[in-house]
Amino acid sequence: MAVPKKKTSKSKRDKRKATWKHKAVVEAQKALSLGKSILTGRSTSFIYPQDEEEEEE
Repeated sequence: MAVPKKKTSKSKRDKRKATWKHKAVVEAQKALSLGKSILTGRSTSFIYPQDEEEEEE
């Protein structure tokens, strides 16, 4: 027969949620940093195709 699982403690639940949210914050910071470096033209680690119009100027 199926047996009910034990209840997860609030601290475990909160720790799991905090870890999940922290990962999202770190990824958002990375994305913002990459976007800023691309806009300033100082990006060395990100290669993206440039339009032909920009190359002519």
